[in-house]
Amino acid sequence: MSITLTDQDKTTLRLAAWGAVSLMSAAGAAGSAHKAATEGSIALTSATGPVGHVLTKAPTGVKYGKTVAELADQVLPALTEGMSLLTKQDAAEADNFRRTVIVAVEAAAQTHKGEPSPTMAEMARKITEALDAA
Repeated sequence: MSITLTDQDKTTLRLAAWGAVSLMSAAGAAGSAHKAATEGSIALTSATGPVGHVLTKAPTGVKYGKTVAELADQVLPALTEGMSLLTKQDAAEADNFRRTVIVAVEAAAQTHKGEPSPTMAEMARKITEALDAA
């Protein structure tokens, strides 16, 4: 099945996925926020399928919140909305988006030696919960 994404749909997907990486980066700021962002970004730009084509570019013109809470207020609903709009069109592509975001979150979390910090683990839980809420 082919999917049709409007420019707004693409913006939502980009905000959701790239924002999830930003949230992980902010949550891991005590470690290496730059490395977390880099690893998560590599995962997003390595995605395939229609979602992969959308995620090759970071969102432009988006004003992210200045605090982690403000960023989460933007990103977590966008994750749910992105999953919802993809599920309506193609369940397989929705699953591809979910897996891509999870891989990016896990890549960002692995920048620490050993286990991710409790803060990063909690942020990953919130991101997964938002993806599954659709």
